[in-house]
Amino acid sequence: MEATMRQRFEDYIFSLQEEIITSFEKLDPNAPAFKRDSWLRAQGGKGVSGVFFSPPPTDASPAPQTILEKAGVNISVVHGMLPPAAIKEMRSDHSSIPYDEKTSLPFFAAGISLVVHPRNPHAPTVHANYRYFEITEKVAEGEGIGKVVAWWFGGGSDLTPSYLYEEDARHFHRTLQTACNQHGSELYPAFKKWCDEYFYIVHRQETRGIGGLFFDDLSTEKHARLSDDVKRPRSAEEIFDFIKAMGNSFIPSYLPILERRMSMPSTDQNRRWQLIRRGRYVEFNLVYDRGTKFGLKTPSARIESILMSLPETARWEYMTDMGTDLESEEGRLIPVLKQPVNWAELEK
Repeated sequence: MEATMRQRFEDYIFSLQEEIITSFEKLDPNAPAFKRDSWLRAQGGKGVSGVFFSPPPTDASPAPQTILEKAGVNISVVHGMLPPAAIKEMRSDHSSIPYDEKTSLPFFAAGISLVVHPRNPHAPTVHANYRYFEITEKVAEGEGIGKVVAWWFGGGSDLTPSYLYEEDARHFHRTLQTACNQHGSELYPAFKKWCDEYFYIVHRQETRGIGGLFFDDLSTEKHARLSDDVKRPRSAEEIFDFIKAMGNSFIPSYLPILERRMSMPSTDQNRRWQLIRRGRYVEFNLVYDRGTKFGLKTPSARIESILMSLPETARWEYMTDMGTDLESEEGRLIPVLKQPVNWAELEK
């Protein structure tokens, strides 16, 4: 029997998780290994949280000098019943979902989500997420899985530096652009714009970082952000190929940047600015991020996995003057957070 899309996607993300974790462990072989924490969801499903942390010493010995400070590469594969209120909200992008105000429908959701917070202030934080969602017809107990009535893919990847290095920004965006362009020239500009809009901290009037890609609701149906008459992935097979291309681009998009910055000399001032910027990261994730907010509202959610994205340490200073001098190392970052840059097309 041919494997279903849900099984193929699950197999892919577990393979990608191991590849990504292994690449970080090889980069810092003397650091503690990632903790692989397998779990089961009582309401249906499973997952593996791959988490890196280095506990502080209990005595007066120096703090560990690992390349990463905190990181998580998490997978969840869950299923259950979708209540009518959630179905009604989803129908705006997926009209094929039946809705009668009373009936819940079975759902399946699988995804890989990762956040990496390096220790060196010159090395940027990175985030990536790739997911598949499926809704099926309701069937009698014991009859297996019903007919698929709606499905879609989503995901993206974005970079959040404390210090701006244009060569890093160009490399990250061009790697994503190259992966996108194999599947249609409209994808990168559309999803780059969506990323800049999504990762916007309204109360600070700045983006969380220097962007990347963000997309959702990719299926055979018309898409609000993509033209209907241009080349783009349309079938489930084509979109899955696109998702794999994006997932496979993570290591080449980020590891060379981390290798360039992980051993740079840094000062207490660099660390102070890094922690202030991490405070902004926390603000976005807890106030605006849809995934975090959805997870915290979900009954019996794994809170530790949801909050994995937060840095180990952050800082808030009242009316800080750091970053206000736009000629300073810190201040050079601020203009590109206020006005997003087309990094992939920026000349050296």
